[in-house]
Amino acid sequence: MSEVDPHNQATYRVCTIPSNLKETEIPKQAILRELQRHHYCDDALFAIKLAMEEALTNAVKHGNRCDPTKCVTVRYAVTEEMVAIIVRDQGNGFVPDEVPDPTAPDRLPVPSGRGIMLLRAYMDDVEYRDNGRELYLMKRRT
Repeated sequence: MSEVDPHNQATYRVCTIPSNLKETEIPKQAILRELQRHHYCDDALFAIKLAMEEALTNAVKHGNRCDPTKCVTVRYAVTEEMVAIIVRDQGNGFVPDEVPDPTAPDRLPVPSGRGIMLLRAYMDDVEYRDNGRELYLMKRRT
C-alpha cells in the first residue's frame, strides 16, 4: 500500500460502516493500531480515542439517527507527524454554532451536549464541513 499523506485526502485509508454503535469499533481499532505502530504517546492515544468515540457516536446517533440503511464513512491518515480523521454521515447536518454552550449555567446539569467542546479541547484542528455532515479532526504529534 502506498504511503498516506495527511495533506492529500486522496491517499487516506477509508472505512465505511453501517449506522450501528458496535461497528464503530472497526475504524477506531484500525486507527489506534496505526497510532501505536507510529509510537504515539499515551496522552495522544487517549485524546484521539476520545475524539473518535465522540465523532463516531454523533455520526451514528445524531447524524444518521441510527438508521440501518445509512452508513458512516471514516477516512484517515496517520504519520509520524500527525493524524487526520474525517467522519462523514448521511444525515441532514447541523449548524455547530447553534449547539448550546454546555458551560452555560442552565446547561451544566444537562448530561449531554459536551461533545463539540471535548473535540475542540483534545484535537488541534476541528472543522465541520458540508453543513455538519462531515467532521475533520487533526492532531499533531507533540
